Amino acid sequence: MRAIWMFLAAIATPLVAAPGAFAEEKDTALTDKTSALPAAPIADKRPHETVLHGKTLSDPYHWLRDESYPVVDDEDVLDYVKAENAYFDAAMKPHEALVETLFQEMKGRIKEADSSVPQKDGDWSYWVEYEEGAEYKKWYRRPAAGGDAALILDEVAMAEGKDYFRLAEVSVSPNGKLMAYSFDDNGSERFEVRIRNLETGEMLSDVIPGTLSSLVWTANNDALLYGLANENWRTDNVRLHKLGTPVDTDKLLYKEPDIGFGVGIGKTAADNYIVIATGDNETSEVYLLPADNPEAPMQLVSARKKGREYSVDERNGTLYIHTNDEHPNFRVATASIKKPGDWKTLIPGSDHSYITGVSVFRDYFVLEAREDGLDQVDVRRYDAPLTPGRIKFPEATYVAGLGDNPEYHQDKLRLDYESMVTPDTVYDYDIASGKLETLKVQEIPSGYDATQYVTERVNLPSRDGKTMIPASLVYKKGTKLDGSAPMHLYAYGSYGYRVPPGFSTTRLSLVDRGMIYAIAHVRGGDDLGRAWYLAGKTFERKNTFNDFIDVARGLIAKNYTSAEQDFGRRPLGGRAGDGRHLQ
Repeated sequence: MRAIWMFLAAIATPLVAAPGAFAEEKDTALTDKTSALPAAPIADKRPHETVLHGKTLSDPYHWLRDESYPVVDDEDVLDYVKAENAYFDAAMKPHEALVETLFQEMKGRIKEADSSVPQKDGDWSYWVEYEEGAEYKKWYRRPAAGGDAALILDEVAMAEGKDYFRLAEVSVSPNGKLMAYSFDDNGSERFEVRIRNLETGEMLSDVIPGTLSSLVWTANNDALLYGLANENWRTDNVRLHKLGTPVDTDKLLYKEPDIGFGVGIGKTAADNYIVIATGDNETSEVYLLPADNPEAPMQLVSARKKGREYSVDERNGTLYIHTNDEHPNFRVATASIKKPGDWKTLIPGSDHSYITGVSVFRDYFVLEAREDGLDQVDVRRYDAPLTPGRIKFPEATYVAGLGDNPEYHQDKLRLDYESMVTPDTVYDYDIASGKLETLKVQEIPSGYDATQYVTERVNLPSRDGKTMIPASLVYKKGTKLDGSAPMHLYAYGSYGYRVPPGFSTTRLSLVDRGMIYAIAHVRGGDDLGRAWYLAGKTFERKNTFNDFIDVARGLIAKNYTSAEQDFGRRPLGGRAGDGRHLQ
């Protein structure tokens, strides 16, 4: 098989790396149709100035932001968008056959009629299903003791006849009788809350517009905590809605004074406390409220300190705190609920192990971490901290972590697992036996044989001569590693976001045609720990870009691909960098 379009983004920004089109021998040949294209639309520059903090900012493209958004009715804006769409349509017209081929391939790998693995939560087991041809889910439950399934939420019906629909939150009350959910059906990214009685099917009269938050029930099942979106599309508040009362009388429980902070709402594992967390990308602050008395005074865990992040859970009056206060890779500390600011180290920070989270259960807690960029899941009992220990996974490179585990007491842990060659897999891990039970493996209707693919993890030198940058690769078995293979190299490298080496069905259309797909785990993400993120931030930002280029050069040096495959430097049948590379 022969790829006729390829992409090695060694000289492009690592923040975006979009694949070009490609084809097999049987695909319709691509030809240079540049001369047939209409002129590309160019947005006008119109003078516009804004004064902020005494500085004058010029934005000649300000006119492209419709002031009435989310309604877009400005004729100038609409005309420009139509011109861009027309240009796109003209540019893609010669490739319609190839686009259809790819679409059918990708569609054939998706099981349309599918369902999640049921999970017990209280007296009920919950799951979702997709029907053949449906774009939205249906939500079901049945009694955990056995009985008939009941449809509790039908996204398909909710979306019918609408140009846009998105479900945001689904939250069932502690007694299992009421369900709150929020949705957006106009594209405004602000969500309206409705509440249904699951025993009778009736809708309550309560309607809460404009939310942008989780929906958290009080322990008494008679009130809901939520947050409204502000003008910056952030949540800076927490409100309490008592069922059956007017929304305009809802009590404001918390208002964040810092414009750069966002507010989240949750519950501790044992459902004893409501958690109100506020913060930005480097500083956080947490308050606790009794779940059975949300109007009680909030309890501050520890006042915010710039650069310190922490999160909190609770068990039997002891707080478990995940924080970076003593080590950039975080530690786990404990404190009494009576003295929440007096933190004592339970698990110290480590240069080798990046602690990404701690989850508290009745009889044990779970430590999630990454070591050398690989996910690790440790189960530790309170009375014997080193047991059962680390869960062993079957591959050398993979993505793994806790799945849906809603109950405080669970004898089995639900886990999610995948790799670049292994489809998404759902496991149950038996705490007593230490064994993994496979519950579901992502089905690919058109067929998939993992033994036909190879995944590797390689470390490549950066230009500083000291730092090694990891890269994850996947390719078809038999692909020649002599520099002749085209490569798609991807990275992100911002906000501490890690690009996991997971599975993708759409990626197979590249790999099956002889292309190597690679992910560069550059600094700026937190793939190798918090220090890895900080080493690509602010004044060190250039490392992100340099790492991406150095990974490309390193892969070339190892003969995974070659500089001749870079269409940005060596255009064959097209202009450099225009996305058309014919071979």
